[in-house]
Amino acid sequence: MSSWCVLLDGSEVPGRDEIGGKAWSLAQMRRLGLPGPPAFVLPTRVCREYHAAGGELSEPVEEALRTGIAHLEAETGRRFGGAERPLLVSVRSGAPISMPGMMDTVLNLGFDERVEQALAAEAGSAEYAADTHRRFVAGFAAVVLKADLDDESLPAQELRRQVAAQLGRSVPEDPWEQLREAVCAVLGSWHSRRATAYRRHSGIPDDLGTAVTVQAMVFGNMGHGSGTGVLFSRNPLTGDPQPYGEYLPGGQGEDVVSGAHDPLPLAQLAERHPAVHDELLAAARLLETAHADVQDIEFTVERGRLYLLQTRDAKRSPQAAVRLAVDLADEGLITPADAVARVSAEQVRRLLEPRLDPTDRAGAAVLATGEPASPGVGVGTALADADEVVRRAADGEPVVFVARTTSPEDVHAMIAATAVCTETGGSTSHAAVVCRGLGRPAVVGCGAGTVERLTGRDVTIDGGTGTVFDGLLPLRRIDADGDDRLRRLQSWVAEQAGIEVVTDTSAEVLDLDELGVVEAGEVAAAVADAGTGAVAVRGSVVETADGVGAAIRAGVRRIVAAEPLPVLLAAAAHRRAEQGSQTAARLRRSA
Repeated sequence: MSSWCVLLDGSEVPGRDEIGGKAWSLAQMRRLGLPGPPAFVLPTRVCREYHAAGGELSEPVEEALRTGIAHLEAETGRRFGGAERPLLVSVRSGAPISMPGMMDTVLNLGFDERVEQALAAEAGSAEYAADTHRRFVAGFAAVVLKADLDDESLPAQELRRQVAAQLGRSVPEDPWEQLREAVCAVLGSWHSRRATAYRRHSGIPDDLGTAVTVQAMVFGNMGHGSGTGVLFSRNPLTGDPQPYGEYLPGGQGEDVVSGAHDPLPLAQLAERHPAVHDELLAAARLLETAHADVQDIEFTVERGRLYLLQTRDAKRSPQAAVRLAVDLADEGLITPADAVARVSAEQVRRLLEPRLDPTDRAGAAVLATGEPASPGVGVGTALADADEVVRRAADGEPVVFVARTTSPEDVHAMIAATAVCTETGGSTSHAAVVCRGLGRPAVVGCGAGTVERLTGRDVTIDGGTGTVFDGLLPLRRIDADGDDRLRRLQSWVAEQAGIEVVTDTSAEVLDLDELGVVEAGEVAAAVADAGTGAVAVRGSVVETADGVGAAIRAGVRRIVAAEPLPVLLAAAAHRRAEQGSQTAARLRRSA
C-alpha cells in the first residue's frame, strides 16, 4: 500500500476521512470475511490535489492506478483489456460522509470489441456481452463525456457513432484511457451542482473531497440466476426490525438505485434463490452488529453467487430515526447517549408536523397511488420542472416535485419541494433514499402518465401510504405524548442537554418574539439587556439550532417551547460540538 493507492484487502482499514465511506466499508467487509469483489481506492487527498492542480492527474496517481489494477488482476486471474478472461471494473466516488447518488459512477469499464467477444465466449451468451458493452458505452458517454443520447438501448457501436457525431470524439477504445477519464470525471463531480447543493443542505464541508474506488465488476445481467438489489437490515421508513429491500433479476446495480426500473420485493429473491437470500440476511445481521447501526447494502448475484458491493449506514425517515435509536439502545448495540446523537432536532420537528385526519383522507379524491417511499405529508402545486420548483419555493409557495424518475441532478428541487412523486422506481431508488435523508415525504412508482396528470394541480402527498390526493387537504397536529419512544428519548436527552426546556413556567420569561429578535446573532444582546431578570426565554429564534446555541452561550438555562424535544436535541448537539472543539484544541496544544 502507498499513500496514493490503498488495497482494500482487509489487512488494514484506514479511516473514513482518508479513504471515504465506500472504501472503508469494503475493507471492513473483507476483514469480516464477507463475499465481495476485490478493490482498491485513491484516497481523498487525491481529490484535493487534483483540483488544486487545475484538474490534472499527477504521475503518482497514474502509478497508483497501475499498482491497483495489477492487484485486481492478481486477485481475479483476469487481465485489464485482455482478449481472454478480461477484467472489467467500476469507478465509484466515496466521500467520508455519505452523499448517496450525488457524485458520478462509471460501470463496466475496460471494454473494446475483443473484450465483448471474450465475454461472450466465456459466458456462453452473446446477448449478455453485448448488453454489458452497451451499458458501458451509454454510461461512459453520459457521465464522462456529458453526451445527450436519445436512446441508450441501442447497440454499443451505434451509440459510439452517435457520440462521435455529437461531440466530435468517441468513447475511447483504450481501457487505460477509459480509466483515467473516468477517475477525472468522478473527482470532478465533487464540485457538481448537485453535490454542492447536497453538502450545503447537509452541512458537509467542501474541503473533504471524495475518494475514488476502483472495483472488479460482477454481473447481475449474466443471464439465469443473476440479478442485483438493495437490502436494508431494518425498515428505513418505519424502523420495523424486519429486513427490507428489493431485487431486480437480470439487472446491474444502477438499474435499481436510478429508479428507471421497477424492482421486485426481496421475497422474490427468497423464492428464486433461497440459499442466496439466507446468506444475504446473515451478512446483514453481521454488518449491523459490526457497525452498530442499520445498514443499506447493495448486492449482486452472479449465476447464483452472492457478492456484496457496498454497505453504509442507512438514510432513514424521521419516524424510523426515533424508533431505531431507542431500539438499538434497548438491544445494547448503542448507549442512550449514542441514541440521542443519532436523532436530530429537524427529524423530530418533521415527525411532529401535522398529519392528515382520517376523516379528511376518507373523503378525498385519489389521483395516484404508488410505493410509500418516505413518510410524512406534503401539500402544494405539482410541478415537473426542477428549476421552477426551486424558483417558486424561494418565493414562499408550497410546491410538490413530480418526475418520471429523479436523478442526482434534481436534488436542488427535492430540497426545495414539500414532497416528491415519481412515475417509476421502488423504495430503494435514488428518490426514495434521498427523500428519507432529507425528511421529505415521497411516493414512487405511480405509473406512466402521472406527471402529465398531476402537473399544475394542487395535491397532497402522503408518503406513509403511497397516496396522492386531489387538493390541499387540511392537516392536524398529532399527539406525541402517547409515543413511548419519544418520551424515553426526551428523558435521555434531558440529562445531556445542559439546559432546561419546558412548555410553561411561573418564572419571568423574556419573550424574544415580542422584542423582534429573529436572528441568532441578536440573542446575546437581548439577554444582556434584560439583566438578571431573564430567568427563561421563549421565541421562534430559540427553537432553531443556531438560536439554541446562542442562548446557551448567553448564559440562558431555561427555554420555554411548545415542543421541548427538538430544542433539547439542538442543545445536546451544541454541547457535543463544543466538547469536540475543546478536545481538538487540547490535542493541538499537546502536539
